[in-house]
Amino acid sequence: MSELLRSLPVEVGMSSDRYPFPVAVSRLGDGDSREAQNTRAITWLQSQPGGALVVVTPRKEFAGESLKRLVSAPGTLHLTWRGMSSGVLHSSRVLYAWPDKDHLDDLWGVGADAIAVIEWGEPEAAEWIEDAQPVQLFPGRAVPTAASPKASSTEPLPNGVDKILEHVARMAAGYSSGLKWNEEDMVKADMMNRPERWASVTVEQVRAKCRALQMRPKDVETITGFLARRKAGHRFNVQSSYRGFTFR
Repeated sequence: MSELLRSLPVEVGMSSDRYPFPVAVSRLGDGDSREAQNTRAITWLQSQPGGALVVVTPRKEFAGESLKRLVSAPGTLHLTWRGMSSGVLHSSRVLYAWPDKDHLDDLWGVGADAIAVIEWGEPEAAEWIEDAQPVQLFPGRAVPTAASPKASSTEPLPNGVDKILEHVARMAAGYSSGLKWNEEDMVKADMMNRPERWASVTVEQVRAKCRALQMRPKDVETITGFLARRKAGHRFNVQSSYRGFTFR
């Protein structure tokens, strides 16, 4: 174990209630290199207890000598984005190399023993870092991530939109896979039947509220995507039983 990890308190590896297992992200620092960034992630992950090592890369071919050594080690499973199901990461120690936002969103609820992400670009990982609250690995130091805001600290939304999003979040939390089609149709129908309710609310305000309510990232993208399309003049097809629906 490196001197850096030996000097860290145990709790620095723990994460948020959304990721109830150790999570880290290796980030580039001043005067850093991609190889050193990779090595920090590998060293941290190998120091965590848990199941078999799984390495996920965008493609089968990749650069990085330390990663190649890890992939070739006995007992290491190497996966690529193509055709991968996040369920295979359950009860494993996962090294996720250079994921984009969509693949980071897929990590919600995977039930891994530990995850180390090798960041490629800051914008891709920003929301995931806020949600997962990983320890951030820089050259010579590890920095805990500050807790994200609670729902009560976000800006109140007018016209009952707050209550709608809270209701939708409660319903989605009861499903293992997130929002069901009927909740989606309710939201779409209300946006069409009560346009004045949503007129003064921005997409970013809705995104902030949904994230503060700890909705799954995919569900956040679904709800904000509906609003963005509606504000662009798009009309939705909903099941006949919900065409006249509005939230009270």
